[in-house]
Amino acid sequence: MIELKHISKTFRVAKREAGIKAAFQSFFHREYTEIHALQDVSFTINEGEMVGYIGPNGAGKSSTIKIMSGVMSPDSGECIINGRVPWKDRANHVQQIGVVFGQRSQLWWDVPVIDSFELIRDIYRVSEKEYQKTSSTLIDMLDIGEMIKTPARQLSLGQRMRCEIAASLLHSPSILFLDEPTIGLDAVSKIAVREFIKTLNKEKGTTVILTTHDMQDIEALTDRILLIGKGQILLDGALDELKNRKSHYRTITIDYLGDHLPQFPDVEILKDLNGHGQIRIDTDQLSVGQVLGNISNHVEVTDLSVEGENIDDLVVSLYKEFEI
Repeated sequence: MIELKHISKTFRVAKREAGIKAAFQSFFHREYTEIHALQDVSFTINEGEMVGYIGPNGAGKSSTIKIMSGVMSPDSGECIINGRVPWKDRANHVQQIGVVFGQRSQLWWDVPVIDSFELIRDIYRVSEKEYQKTSSTLIDMLDIGEMIKTPARQLSLGQRMRCEIAASLLHSPSILFLDEPTIGLDAVSKIAVREFIKTLNKEKGTTVILTTHDMQDIEALTDRILLIGKGQILLDGALDELKNRKSHYRTITIDYLGDHLPQFPDVEILKDLNGHGQIRIDTDQLSVGQVLGNISNHVEVTDLSVEGENIDDLVVSLYKEFEI
């Protein structure tokens, strides 16, 4: 189980103006600004849960992951994972966790991936029998049999990320931290990674904490989301509940003859250009029929489509609601 109580973390960052004069002055008088990365963050994640940890850039997601993985210690608060404080008992803690950072690699760049796997085996002191069993399963499930014979630098991004995930699981951790694991991947690679993570959670009960800006990953993998903004937890709830909460919103795409769409109360115009527009309405306030009737009184509608809220719209509306 993962339990965070009142975690706070502040960074002191040097700043200066541009130019040689400012650079010279900074040698004698340096100015600093404080960035409150995390402020009183508390949450609990139970064993076997798959949780989406979302928020805009700079919200504090990666700082939280670093604290939970033991890479960084907080200024205040408590973090207990499987009975351990990560940064105080890091040697034992890392035996129970796997971490994948989408923009960092744990594979050695110039050697075949399989050599990196074997070095990781030695680092984590995995027995040869257990290593052979685990690596064989991972290689089959992620379909990386040919890739592991190739140096990491010669792999595509999608191939390397699949190998990165395998590397993070060679020691059979009970918790997996995924920080942007599908960043830059093509559609086929994304689907392969998602299916593997779901299988891992179902068959082994691995706890998964996923941070990503790809909301399709969140929808495909998680049942619960934690929303962080400005270093604070703003929302903690089931994804289905959030969808139901926003299910009364509709996005209407309209092709029409005219100069521009008319404006009405409770109708948000998302875009309007050259006879093609998109609006968003709250059906608790206005029905689709009412809106289309009002629009038809001003312009000639030639085509239209109506869609419910998708996961991206849901997250954007949450960002607006909490002003982050």
